[in-house]
Amino acid sequence: MNGSIDLAGRVAVVTGAGRGLGRSYAVALARAGAAVVVNDVDEESAEQTAALAREAGGRAAVVVAPVGSAETADQLVAAAVKEFGRLDAMIANAGVLRDRVLWKTTDDEFDTVVRTHLRGAFTCGRAAATHFREAGHAGRIILIGSPAGQFGSFGQTAYSACKAGIVAMARTWSLELARASVAVNAVIPTAMTAMTGTIPIYADAWDAFQRGEELPRVIRREHALGSPDDVAPLIVWLVSEESADVTGQAIGIGGDRLTLFAHPVPLETRDRDDGWSAEEIRDVWNAELAPHAQPSGPTFAPLD
Repeated sequence: MNGSIDLAGRVAVVTGAGRGLGRSYAVALARAGAAVVVNDVDEESAEQTAALAREAGGRAAVVVAPVGSAETADQLVAAAVKEFGRLDAMIANAGVLRDRVLWKTTDDEFDTVVRTHLRGAFTCGRAAATHFREAGHAGRIILIGSPAGQFGSFGQTAYSACKAGIVAMARTWSLELARASVAVNAVIPTAMTAMTGTIPIYADAWDAFQRGEELPRVIRREHALGSPDDVAPLIVWLVSEESADVTGQAIGIGGDRLTLFAHPVPLETRDRDDGWSAEEIRDVWNAELAPHAQPSGPTFAPLD
């Protein structure tokens, strides 16, 4: 299909849109013609994003509230309908970090991450789904995952668990909402941000990026790291009518790379009549299955 993607008449909610990736999503949607409800816990940041969205040619409203509760989710849907007459897309982006290794992670830290990422995606998705079904029109729910949820990430127990759960929710909802013509997908973004800049191998690249220098091709391609604005086009396309038949997918984007992630599938199977003993499992593992075992964590091309 030729021509630019036009979101005129569409209304989207973007949670956690006060800065970073969420801001890029909101501004890109506005630039494509959508009206945007900008959500964040920081009013000043949210208002700045809304101003940028208006400058980009769209309409924008602001809701300052922490995601996680059903009340906030309902408030976001209500704001879209009150300000712009409808809701077409919910982008559940809000999140927090409490990075610690397992044995140092407190209950409060774990619960804080779960409440914002996983419960926030759940309540916002549920509110949007309820609205779409009652309104009787198609819609989009876009949940934001992470490579941490795909591969695991040292020091991110709560974050990795939430991001894996988010992808599973997206796939489940794609089944439950298919008859209502609601497409549900997970986006796996990667971008050079303040968080990425804390990773030792990216320290020099982050400093250069902040100075406005271009990132090396190996980082943009093999590491899939660019600016937050490199991620936003995927959000625009998924909100558009042109992606109506795309649902239940986990799609990664960052820098120069677009990735379609596989659903989990069995790598190898072995069958034995009447089941397995522990000794038989040991023997077949060592002889046949061990070479197929996959490592945890992402792997990257060297920077030099």
